Amino acid sequence: MTRTVSFIQNGYFLLFTFATGVFYFSFYLVALTLGFSLSFTVAGVPLITYVLRTTSTFLQFERIQTKIYTDITTAPCVNPLSTNASIWLQAKREMMNRRNWMAIGWLMLKFPIGVASLIMAVMLYVLPLVVIVIPYLFPFINISIMDVPIDNFAKSVVVSAVGVALMMVSIRLASRLTRMLGHYTRLMMNSVNR
Repeated sequence: MTRTVSFIQNGYFLLFTFATGVFYFSFYLVALTLGFSLSFTVAGVPLITYVLRTTSTFLQFERIQTKIYTDITTAPCVNPLSTNASIWLQAKREMMNRRNWMAIGWLMLKFPIGVASLIMAVMLYVLPLVVIVIPYLFPFINISIMDVPIDNFAKSVVVSAVGVALMMVSIRLASRLTRMLGHYTRLMMNSVNR
């Protein structure tokens, strides 16, 4: 039973990686483009400052999610100390902070990783299920696998058995892929905290 729960939890994490990757990419692309395009006005610099301050929050969120889904512990994010300096000095400090830009790079890199996670989730979760239910589908639709038509019950049972084997392989692959994503978060946190 715990293997099934772990398999479902790994699937959630793969889909979660896709969702957060799309969010981070969209958020930083839009916010930084808007901030830099408005930097000649008074509104652009504070916008960039506040966007750069989100990196530690998002890194902490990634760290917590990785701990929940993969049980991989990562180092906490080092938060810069805030002072009561003027908004322009704070903006300069945030923009000159190498960690902010590295964190944005790592978080935006989650977009292609998330797309790959979505593709792998479909291949590891949907494909074996579709292959397993072929005995129920072959009377209603024409199915052929590698130019071999599945037109009788015996062929469909063989294909369904292959689907069960695929599901067993998918359980192991999903677990390894989830661990790799957890190690990505650990690598991201170690790189940003250096």
